Amino acid sequence: MRPLTQTEIALLESQACSAEDWARVQITDDASLKYIRHTRFSGDIRIGAFTKSFDMPGGIHKHSGLFHATLHNVTIGDDCCIENIKNYIANYDIAHDTFIENVDIILCDSPTSFGNGVEVAVLNETGGREVTIHDHLTAHEAYLETFYRHRPLLIEHLKGYAARRTAERTSTRGTIGEHVTIVDTGYIKNMYVGAYAKVEGAGRLKNGTLNSRQEAPVHVGYGVIADDFIIQDGSAVEDSTTLTRVYVGQACTLGHGYSASDSLFFCNCQEENGEACAIFAGPFTVTHHKSTLLIAGLFSFMNAGSGSNQSNHMYKLGPIHQGAMERGAKTSSDSYILWPARIGAFSLVMGRHSSHADTSDLPFSYLIEKNGETYLAPAVNLRSVGTVRDAQKWPKRDRRHPEGRMDQINFNLLSPYTIDKMLRGLHILEELERLSGPTSDVYAYQSAKISNSSLHRGQQLYRIAIEKFLGNSLISHLERTDCSTAESVLEGLKPTRTEGRGLWVDLAGLIAPKELVNALLDDVEADRVPTGDAFNSALLQMHENYYKYEWTWAYEKMLEYYGLYPDRITIEDLITIIRRWKQSVVRLDEMLYADAKKEFSLSARTGFGFDGASQRTVEADFEQVRGDFETNPFVMETQAHIQRKSALGDRMIAMLEAL
Repeated sequence: MRPLTQTEIALLESQACSAEDWARVQITDDASLKYIRHTRFSGDIRIGAFTKSFDMPGGIHKHSGLFHATLHNVTIGDDCCIENIKNYIANYDIAHDTFIENVDIILCDSPTSFGNGVEVAVLNETGGREVTIHDHLTAHEAYLETFYRHRPLLIEHLKGYAARRTAERTSTRGTIGEHVTIVDTGYIKNMYVGAYAKVEGAGRLKNGTLNSRQEAPVHVGYGVIADDFIIQDGSAVEDSTTLTRVYVGQACTLGHGYSASDSLFFCNCQEENGEACAIFAGPFTVTHHKSTLLIAGLFSFMNAGSGSNQSNHMYKLGPIHQGAMERGAKTSSDSYILWPARIGAFSLVMGRHSSHADTSDLPFSYLIEKNGETYLAPAVNLRSVGTVRDAQKWPKRDRRHPEGRMDQINFNLLSPYTIDKMLRGLHILEELERLSGPTSDVYAYQSAKISNSSLHRGQQLYRIAIEKFLGNSLISHLERTDCSTAESVLEGLKPTRTEGRGLWVDLAGLIAPKELVNALLDDVEADRVPTGDAFNSALLQMHENYYKYEWTWAYEKMLEYYGLYPDRITIEDLITIIRRWKQSVVRLDEMLYADAKKEFSLSARTGFGFDGASQRTVEADFEQVRGDFETNPFVMETQAHIQRKSALGDRMIAMLEAL
């Protein structure tokens, strides 16, 4: 950079440019001053070269340059186009190849952290669970900061990580990265705009970060108003969405007038039309409907039906109540839950529920309203084709770029986390039957009622799922074991590590042994984890070692479930377990097959074949739209799955019998 010459100053003035002090305006040697017109300068100005043009939609080409703008203390990289700035741009560093047009004002007016350090009053609107957001925040760190308030020293250290990151990001100058587009936008204040971001028609962006990058750009669309926020890479916030004190994780989509305050949304959330207040939306939380309100709750891998809402206010001490829907839980249309309540993993809520039930130890259940009371059908969601379809689609719908993924997501439907709950659920159902008798019409549990048929069906389904998981783990381990002799097989079964025993937890997508999580938290409290990045690296290592820990847990539970002893287990015992596994897999797949077939029943064809059509026309219309049952991709995959797993079971049994 160098100062302007008198000749260059005269040229700029002839092009309707002015400056408070031309001595503070610097340019590069190859600057093209003919592309600077009708521009006013004040403060320290640094201007790059203008050699390129921007190709606009419709075949228009606009050359880089400065046109009709007022700039104060601004640095501009090479080949930028800044045009039609109604007010001014102040205290910003703008990188190369950026296009800014038809903007009201862009300013940085004081030391700012660009949304880093903002406290979000998640779950409890009145405070007490505030999460300090920053641009390295993961779902797991936020989960611990939200729910581990019983460890105040841990919270102090987690907030220390956030404070250090906030200090690193604090500046008196705003940043707009390279290849950014900002057009037709109103008020932009104290913003960090990452590379390749696109802002089109936003109303107001204040004190925030668009953590965009070339591989995963951020898009902010028309009418968006956002204050005190962070939006991570690959996300899109569009169509008059309003955000106040909100964190948006990677590859999220918020649009169609969505409104959110004091909420956290982690990777791959899709929020449209509705409203959120003080929620912790873990990965893959989805809501699409105008009438849906999510408030004061924990959600993840969740789909909210239209009209779903919750209450966190009993009109006594304020909006202080909270609730949780564990991973995979979802709501039907017009569902309602009065917090506090806790809904078990992969459960479905239908109707209105005000009894504050806790079904966390009865996963895969239906909660149904009947005559104003909550009825519980344990385990029935295990046989639902929708549950399996959800589990299959989540990995396919992970839109994050493969590099730089922040949240560690375990997509397994059956894991030590869910199976341990099923084991507890099976014990609960057996105890209810023992205490009230096998012939009772209704059993009471946690402010809910369970019918006799539901109780016995739940026991059966839990056993099927448990035996399927244990068999899966055994076969997977045998495939990695020396199976040349019976002795090598039995010796290879023994876990080589102790980590993994006991309770497992779901840290908003990351499934890990609680013992290991607690050990890491002890290290944090003892100042043995110096930075937030080191903390996240430790969580990543837990995630990557999941299957090693899983076998330690599964081996112990397998012995307990089948009544075996480590020093007395035999090849015949393993064959029995694999046969039980094969039966469970086939039975569960047959249930899924039968559930899928309901979608092709005669009642499902109601509404097809309009205008008084014959039955043949109805069937033809249905098949053209929905296809044939036997050729449905899910049905075909279910049949193929039965064949593959049956063949695998037969092969493993034959191998063991040969020993």
